[in-house]
Amino acid sequence: MSTAAASHRNEASREATLALLLAGLTVGCWAALWAWSASPYARYLEHAGWGDASSLGALCTTIVVPTAVHALAWALMIAAMMLPTTWPLLATFRKLAASRPGRDTLVAEVVVGFFLVWLVFGGLAHAADLALRAIAQRSSWLALHGWVVAAAVLAAAGAFQFSALKYRCLEACHAPFSFVAARWGGVTPGRDAFRIGIDHGIFCVGCCWALMLVMFIVGLGSIGWMLALAAVMAAEKNLRWGRHLRAPLGAGLIAWSGALVVANL
Repeated sequence: MSTAAASHRNEASREATLALLLAGLTVGCWAALWAWSASPYARYLEHAGWGDASSLGALCTTIVVPTAVHALAWALMIAAMMLPTTWPLLATFRKLAASRPGRDTLVAEVVVGFFLVWLVFGGLAHAADLALRAIAQRSSWLALHGWVVAAAVLAAAGAFQFSALKYRCLEACHAPFSFVAARWGGVTPGRDAFRIGIDHGIFCVGCCWALMLVMFIVGLGSIGWMLALAAVMAAEKNLRWGRHLRAPLGAGLIAWSGALVVANL
């Protein structure tokens, strides 16, 4: 076997190993979420949706879930839902950084940067949700009319599907080679890898933040909803035909919002 053929075979083997590790991590996170939701400690993962008036009405008698547990749950959700969508970018980055020593470490730095952005977004989203729930504790009207918040978020998520920002962020995700090449100078590999992860996280949040907020409406901790939204976001980001989901999904979310308004008036 020639040296070139052996090198190509080794590279294919390493790429397959990375794919298996990514798949294993993803499956492990889904399994952890499922086991958590079925355990006696499910209350620490569950998060009542704003469409559930009965649960919102009992806010005054509940204890706010500790921030650390929220962060753990959110990290598992991001690993399960969003990490698989980074595979095209990670595979592209590995090829461009093929000649670099410590390439696997550089790939890990991309992942860390990506996770950091989503953790920041999760912290802000949870803070906003807790602020609204604190207001609901002092307002019996809001506690009994949580559907107003649900309808507003669904309408905003639907409208965002038609925005120019959504289109721009999706286009960046659809071109992983251009995305990485524009940011990979190679002079400071560690910094460049981390920046690629940060930038990819920003664009990923940019195209998916509104759909992730829908989880606060249907209730965090719902494995079924997480799977459905993860599939939609993965298709939008990585499949060429995924861009065609924007309009029907946006229309569906707006229609859902309208149905909530009609049902509660």
